[in-house]
Amino acid sequence: MGDASPGTFCPPLIPISPFAEATPSVEWGAALRDPRVLRPLAVDLGLVALFVLQHSLMATALVKRWTTSCFGVLQRSFYVFCTALALQLLMRYWQPVRHGPLLWNVCTEPWDTWVPLICFILHFIAWLVIFSVILIFDYAELMGVKQVYYHCLGMGDPLALKSVRAVRLYSHLRHPVYLEFLLVLWAVPCLSLDRLLLAGLFTAYLSCGHSLDQQDYLYLRAQLDKKFLVFSREEAAYGDLLARNGPAAGKES
Repeated sequence: MGDASPGTFCPPLIPISPFAEATPSVEWGAALRDPRVLRPLAVDLGLVALFVLQHSLMATALVKRWTTSCFGVLQRSFYVFCTALALQLLMRYWQPVRHGPLLWNVCTEPWDTWVPLICFILHFIAWLVIFSVILIFDYAELMGVKQVYYHCLGMGDPLALKSVRAVRLYSHLRHPVYLEFLLVLWAVPCLSLDRLLLAGLFTAYLSCGHSLDQQDYLYLRAQLDKKFLVFSREEAAYGDLLARNGPAAGKES
């Protein structure tokens, strides 16, 4: 994966070309015939295709049955491991396009200072929202940890204990942070060809499996309100404890 030049914002886990080395004056026709452009794009396309195929095929019912027969309760953990491996391969072998044109490049004062700062703020907000979504979704179950824990206690599959509305939501949602990832992919001060390929393919992939409706949004809102209510009660109880017994009681609890 290419390293960003000094002063270029690089969001975490997303490959970005060294923009300072790219040539913005290259003609599109010449660029699309240049092997120095086509070769890295072909490699990047293969890496994205590998990740998409792994992420989709292993989620099908047929492959799930096969992996369950092989790994049992570790099926979800095996899926997460393969996803992490595919993502690591994508980041490790990503090829930046150093000699292609740029779709946009903020390089004039004062925008070369303000636009990266605005992108940083937008990315920071997006990642805050992504982590807040963990309050709604069962992160331990998504990682496969809860399945093993329930199996050890003899409680069966945790998904079987979820409500019909929750199962319906999971069937409609490819990824719980759809809009936030789109913001991270596209809100950049400089867009090179390899970054365009990455953002375009992931946008298409996320859009194809995103089919939430009004009932799903109402369920998400109800779950989020419920989580905030629980946290507010805990904070109020902690405040009452401090008011009655002082800071020492808070440390002991």
